[in-house]
Amino acid sequence: MDISNADRASVLVHALPYIKKYVDKIVVIKYGGNAMIDENLKSDVMKDIVLLSLIGVKIVLVHGGGPEINDMLSKIGKQSEFRNGLRVTDKETVDVVQMVLAGKVNKSLVNLLGVKGGKAIGLSGIDGQMLKARIKNEELGYVGEITDVNAAPILDVLEKGYIPVISTVACDSEGNVYNINADTAAAKIAGELKAESLISMTDIAGIMKDREDPDSLIRVISLADADSLVADGVISGGMIPKTECCVNAIKWGVKKVFIIDGRIPHSIIIEMLTDEGIGTMFIA
Repeated sequence: MDISNADRASVLVHALPYIKKYVDKIVVIKYGGNAMIDENLKSDVMKDIVLLSLIGVKIVLVHGGGPEINDMLSKIGKQSEFRNGLRVTDKETVDVVQMVLAGKVNKSLVNLLGVKGGKAIGLSGIDGQMLKARIKNEELGYVGEITDVNAAPILDVLEKGYIPVISTVACDSEGNVYNINADTAAAKIAGELKAESLISMTDIAGIMKDREDPDSLIRVISLADADSLVADGVISGGMIPKTECCVNAIKWGVKKVFIIDGRIPHSIIIEMLTDEGIGTMFIA
């Protein structure tokens, strides 16, 4: 798309107040879903993150990788099993999770950020014992519940001017490795960092009064509103745990939490640097 130099200047001037608001502030981005599978969308997300980093926003990228884990498990002939949206994770599966998340997915994102002009360092929740965990439910195996977050490795990387890219595996004092839900990990990390905001990229427009009607998007939800919307059935199914993560992040000290549609190109920039935004914002 061709735009004039005057239009380019107008866009930059319009974004300036938002840029000033976020400079030197920490923003945690939880990255997953279709935005991670579609190569064009992935490219746009990485460009957005590099742009925000270059203008002085301290981006922390927390990623999942469910589809890649499924692919690898199928290659070794292992069936994926889920209970209440969580992957049943035996010892063989957690080895695959660690290999795929902390290896293939993490390093490919670090590489892509470098190609787009950014500086990134890949970390996992095991590095520096960043994420300590215990078994969440015996029936789920090595699915972890986070017990402690050590933010020092993240802050060290940020201080050196790099983008930390964090895969969501954790450990315990015995050396066991756990698979951690990416939404939960992002909320815990954002809370520990007292982030300015947490942006959760999903495959829906946000929280809607009518899931079939995009025009029914609820743009702002307070903590009290969230309880009512769950009780009334507006928030249901898989959106309940996502909403709980958003609410918990606010309770843990994050100023604002956004659920945005990662299928829309440059959705992060639209949310952060425009008046209208694009998704649902949670506030205290």
